[in-house]
Amino acid sequence: MIQILMIEDDTELAEILSEYLEQFEIHVSIAEDPYIGLSTLATHKFDLIILDLTLPGLDGLEVCKEIRKRYDIPIIISSARHDIGDKVTALQNGADDYLPKPYNPLELEARIKSLLRRHHRDFENTTTQSTTKSDFELDETRMTIAYKNSILNLTAAEYGILAYLMKKDGGVVSREELIYNIAVINEETTNKSIDVIIGRIRQKLGENSKEPRYIHAIRGIGYKFLK
Repeated sequence: MIQILMIEDDTELAEILSEYLEQFEIHVSIAEDPYIGLSTLATHKFDLIILDLTLPGLDGLEVCKEIRKRYDIPIIISSARHDIGDKVTALQNGADDYLPKPYNPLELEARIKSLLRRHHRDFENTTTQSTTKSDFELDETRMTIAYKNSILNLTAAEYGILAYLMKKDGGVVSREELIYNIAVINEETTNKSIDVIIGRIRQKLGENSKEPRYIHAIRGIGYKFLK
């Protein structure tokens, strides 16, 4: 069974989510206080953390930073705070996903399993030697992407989208997820604008949109990137 620690001071919401996730073989341990949450994490093994930002005594952004300093564990931020600054800071502090309240519990269950699949693949990739070399190399420190050993000339939005798709490692990403999670893209951006940016990236890769090798459109949803 998947073991999750939920640091959330809204006990009613936490109980509802806990009961819902139980049917998917996901057990949730609830910590209403951030310090209790950190203490519990130190003494028990969990597969993933769901973290609220507005907590008593210690802001969730600081909790996120502390967790990331000590543990390699996936973190989903679950918060009613929609300020872009909070989203960016949370991701910079080590969060893996940001789910704004209110949301459908079905989406939370899907994101949990998607994130755990990616985390498991990342762990396997670091413990086994790969026999195939990717055409792409992402350098997040320099914010560059090399394609076949040449640095791509990308705008900030193009870099953000391509890097995000690459890190999803074949997972399907909706246009809304791109708009919401990439700091340089304004939340007022339309889905059509995302398609335009994707088109520019494809041009720089020399890709044919009708027969793509790397960036594949998923009808009615968004895109996925295949190395």
